[in-house]
Amino acid sequence: MPYYVRLGKVPPKRHTTFYKEDGKSLYREELFGTKGFSGIYSNKYHIYMPPQVEEIKEIFPDKSPDWNDAPLQYYHFKTGKKHQGGNFITARQEYLRNANCVISTAKVTEATELFFRNSHMHEMIFIHHGSGHFLSEYGDLPFTEWDYIIVPKGTTYQIKFDTLSDVRLLITESSTPYDIPRHFRNEYGQLTEEAPYYERDFKPPVSLEPIDQQGSFNLILKLRGRYFEYTVPHHPFDVVGWDGFLYPYTFNIKEYAPKVGKIHLPPPVHLVFTTEHFVVCNFVPRLFDFHPEAIPAPYFHSNVDSDEVLYYVHGDFMSRSGVEEGSVTLHPMGIPHGPQPGRTEASIGKKEAEEYAVMIDTFEPLNITLNVKATKVQDYEHSWLEH
Repeated sequence: MPYYVRLGKVPPKRHTTFYKEDGKSLYREELFGTKGFSGIYSNKYHIYMPPQVEEIKEIFPDKSPDWNDAPLQYYHFKTGKKHQGGNFITARQEYLRNANCVISTAKVTEATELFFRNSHMHEMIFIHHGSGHFLSEYGDLPFTEWDYIIVPKGTTYQIKFDTLSDVRLLITESSTPYDIPRHFRNEYGQLTEEAPYYERDFKPPVSLEPIDQQGSFNLILKLRGRYFEYTVPHHPFDVVGWDGFLYPYTFNIKEYAPKVGKIHLPPPVHLVFTTEHFVVCNFVPRLFDFHPEAIPAPYFHSNVDSDEVLYYVHGDFMSRSGVEEGSVTLHPMGIPHGPQPGRTEASIGKKEAEEYAVMIDTFEPLNITLNVKATKVQDYEHSWLEH
């Protein structure tokens, strides 16, 4: 995580008595930790006991099945074709997934008072369009267009949008945490001078207003593709204070400082986050290579260990024609890909790129859902034929 944060009221020493204003009853301490108490963690102090629950029932939201006989080929699909709306939970449409990664988009059209907790996966929510407030036990985290919101697994949250006129999200779930690449940090964990971002670019929650309210509140939990509705007897945001290294935060893609070279640099130079099972890169406006005979377009490549997913955000994409905002391309591991005909030649002499995109490279093959089949561009796999 970026750095240590403290918000609200906490006792001077952890695991000691911390009394409420009446001097008799205790605030309830919760250690929110990772890797079996050996990883990063935060300590939260609740008004009520966190495990309280009145009712538990399984619910069965619509979910796109796998496209089991999908051929091994290149795919281009346009997520904007899926017009099913809903709230920030129900609007999610899964396109690609495996045991350690789920890639969805959502067009949010409804507000909701439901709370959500992904109990199995960490989430990276990219705000393609929209702005508002990510509310959680950790407080208020404002967000704006093109923010990444990194949500640790087990975080209870709501998302409140300023307007629902055009809200579009890219959501990527990971079975392991989103980390800052190790080579961007020094031995103390501080970001190095050559890192493409700085601690100031990472925004933690800005304020904490604990809610002391009893009643019936509905919390949706997700675990390994199953959903459960918990009814709890108090408002989930009852935390009076917390401190530590584990919390939701935002990072805006525009804050990323790209690196350039004399000749074309490979995708790892665009790294933004790593997990144990995939990496996240982002492509942002940048100057092109400065060798007098450089070819700015990427060379053809076969990444035999990764499925490459590219989500197109904005701009003119040098190596690909026919893409639009919300387009996704999938280039599976073990088969070569690169610029389409004419795109390499067209890039020669260009001085800069004006493009934004999010790339996810997984280390295990992705299963394709029927949402891909319903939104795919016909004959994309033939788009490299030169006739």
